Amino acid sequence: MNAHAGVRAVSPQTLTEHDRRLVAAWAADCAERVLPLFEAEAPDDDRPRDAVARARAFSRGELDAAGEIRRRFVANRAAHAVSAPAAKSAAWSAGQASGVAHMGAHALGAAAYAAKAAALAEPEGGGPAEIAWQLAHLSDSVRAALKRLPLLGADPSGPLGAGLLASGALGANVRAIQAAL
Repeated sequence: MNAHAGVRAVSPQTLTEHDRRLVAAWAADCAERVLPLFEAEAPDDDRPRDAVARARAFSRGELDAAGEIRRRFVANRAAHAVSAPAAKSAAWSAGQASGVAHMGAHALGAAAYAAKAAALAEPEGGGPAEIAWQLAHLSDSVRAALKRLPLLGADPSGPLGAGLLASGALGANVRAIQAAL
């Protein structure tokens, strides 16, 4: 029998469950701030708000990672129900917040999408102001957990790899947050 059978390599982007629970609340805070941009266009679609509530429940230990892994794409699908780019980014922010149960790096995705939504809604400074708020609302323990994540592009095994979060406004937002940690 192979000594490595059944052993799975864990990405440094995952974080421990304890750290994921810590950063989930911050990710939910980031996403919740831009939810009105989504809800203005789709007031009857509660998928993003539910994703934020689930991220908070996960952070409190009320939900387990396995159940949330199966549900993490629900809020992302809500982005297809709206047309405004800021509303789409707000839905994706909520989807990233709910994805923290699966992988801690999604917290930076929630923050990056929230900053993008704010920038789209308020081109004159909305994005930088949102990042400033996010950084000001980091507890020491959340800051420490986020600092354990690899820098954007340094590890290919998750959302901080070469995917969507690595380029354009999202990449700039993640880099700004990581540089300020």
